[in-house]
Amino acid sequence: MLKQRIITALVMLAVLLPALFASDSGPFMGLTMLLIAAGAWEWGRMNGVGTWGAWLGAGICWLLCMGAMQSGWVQHAPASIWWLAGLLWVLLGAWMIHRGVAGWLRWPQGMRWTVGLFLLALAWLAMAQAHHRGVNFLLSVLVLVWAADVFAYFFGRAWGGRWVPFKLAPGISPGKSWEGVLGGMLGVLLVAVVWTQVDQNAGLTNLSFFSLLFQQGGLVAIPALLFMSTMSVVGDLVESLVKRSAGLKDSSGLLPGHGGVLDRVDALLPTLPLAMMMLAWM
Repeated sequence: MLKQRIITALVMLAVLLPALFASDSGPFMGLTMLLIAAGAWEWGRMNGVGTWGAWLGAGICWLLCMGAMQSGWVQHAPASIWWLAGLLWVLLGAWMIHRGVAGWLRWPQGMRWTVGLFLLALAWLAMAQAHHRGVNFLLSVLVLVWAADVFAYFFGRAWGGRWVPFKLAPGISPGKSWEGVLGGMLGVLLVAVVWTQVDQNAGLTNLSFFSLLFQQGGLVAIPALLFMSTMSVVGDLVESLVKRSAGLKDSSGLLPGHGGVLDRVDALLPTLPLAMMMLAWM
């Protein structure tokens, strides 16, 4: 299993990195649209719309992304889009985690399917617009999520259950602890400080999300980073909840050793639009 995970990760890096750093944004746009369409296909399967419904969802999501690109939203999306996305993720995420699997299954199937496709397309648009701002900006948002995940894992393994006697969301993801969440927050703050110093010392004009937040957000920067770390956990829990409702361990087997596309991008789905919302506010 470990060998399979390593091979898959290396293949993904070999495909993604050249597209990410290419002078022409076309390869990155095309590749990420393909990935988000695969995520939409997984979403359909997880919500029981059948084989044809899953493929239809992939096509709809791809068309939404194409429409956004053709309309010029990759360069200048309306700020209201990001405020709507942020509000939807905060309210929907809190509601889903509070109500649990049973509450999610009470939603009409068509509504669950449609909301997911809309949020997937928004996440792609946020990623595309972040890439348009610069690789440094996009990478900083991606690393924010990865840092939150990695630090949460190690803090959870080392101290899970020792400080807080009850689990974070036992009915959704029994392995997650409050200590892990706090560790993820600490990791995000450390990465933000280091990345901002690197930006300053290198004299970069294409600033990272962290540098923009500290420069223009002022005292709001730290609570904003803590909020982003929290929302990455929300994205993870929401996907885990939907998988549990479908009786699945992974969203699919598209990425051998890693599960599916949604298993790898779940924490990015809320954080990418929220980063663009904060940028619009700044």
